[in-house]
Amino acid sequence: MNTEQSAESNCSPNRCSVSTPEGNDLKSGELKRTPFSKFKRVNSNFKSPLQVPESAKVSPAEEVAELERRREQLDTEIAQLEAEGCRVEELEHHIDMLHEYNDIKDIGQSLLGRIAAVRGTTTRELYSQFDLELDD
Repeated sequence: MNTEQSAESNCSPNRCSVSTPEGNDLKSGELKRTPFSKFKRVNSNFKSPLQVPESAKVSPAEEVAELERRREQLDTEIAQLEAEGCRVEELEHHIDMLHEYNDIKDIGQSLLGRIAAVRGTTTRELYSQFDLELDD
């Protein structure tokens, strides 16, 4: 037996047995994936973590009705914003400006990190040296 192997396997066409250091606890012809596991339910069937109870399932007609109600609600909100003077072009401009701001801020954070590494200090200390707000 190789010293790197932890289990010995003797297989023939009709029978396969495994002997482990803890003893042969397998029935004839049965192999487990994890023979050394201390967990009792390791070989149980897989259960998805995203299970939906039967009561939560919705029929397609109910789902369509809910989506139509949601669309009407959003249309009402859009009309209200337009009545207040908001325009789609203005919103797109603000979104573009926010993206640019975030890109510049990311570059600044990267530079602060590099300066801190060169100086052997923390970025928190650099904030006070450069008169920057930690919340910004």
